[in-house]
Amino acid sequence: MGLLEAPLLADRVVLVNGGSQGVGAGIVRAAVREGATVVFTGRRAEVGEKLAADTGARFVRADLSDPARARDSAVQAVDAHGRIDCLVNAAGLTTRGSLLDTTPELFDQHMAINLRAPFFAMQAAVADMTARKAPGTIVNIISNCAHGGPPHLAPYSAAKAGLAGLTRNAAHAHRWDRIRINGLNIGWTDTEGEDATQRAFHDAGDDWREKAARSQPMGKLGQVDEIADFVVLLLSDRSGVVTGSVIDWDQNVFGGQD
Repeated sequence: MGLLEAPLLADRVVLVNGGSQGVGAGIVRAAVREGATVVFTGRRAEVGEKLAADTGARFVRADLSDPARARDSAVQAVDAHGRIDCLVNAAGLTTRGSLLDTTPELFDQHMAINLRAPFFAMQAAVADMTARKAPGTIVNIISNCAHGGPPHLAPYSAAKAGLAGLTRNAAHAHRWDRIRINGLNIGWTDTEGEDATQRAFHDAGDDWREKAARSQPMGKLGQVDEIADFVVLLLSDRSGVVTGSVIDWDQNVFGGQD
């Protein structure tokens, strides 16, 4: 940032749901760096409190599978700071399940975290914005699995496809309220959560990142800080009038064929 450039999110109140680790934590750090007052949620108190101490953001412990807690995340941000200007839905569940082996319980878990929680957090945030007749921005972290996904991510893909549709629906509904709502279909990303997933579900060894990087066109996995910078841009006025866009933030071209 140049000496004469103002921070992108100066004087904005930003809520990041699922902000205690991974992509969400990267967004918390980037938003604080760009001048925002940040509130973030997570399930693990120790991890959340450490990030809060490191960044100065406010941590709220919340299990977003409860729709009341998802709504309350935005309410708490408003109670603490008088308003909410920006919302990021970054919480996600990636537990594996195919069409044939997914139980109703697993299906419901995916819908609760990956679709229902963003819905009710958006509901509460947009209610505050419209009550104040103030503009706002929302970014939903979706997934390239919204295009179909691999067989072992059937409920995840279904929920993320729903979130892509919700993003467009809400953006259309509230465009005249000057509330811009966009989404990112992120691809394979290097996070601590992905490390745990690779080891738990795919018998990955310590060299899985190197192997994965070699399999990607750009020679690396997606990086948290790069995604976070892109999210900050979408939250800020620098992204102009764009709304209702679900952007494929990935190095593979969906629909392309060799």
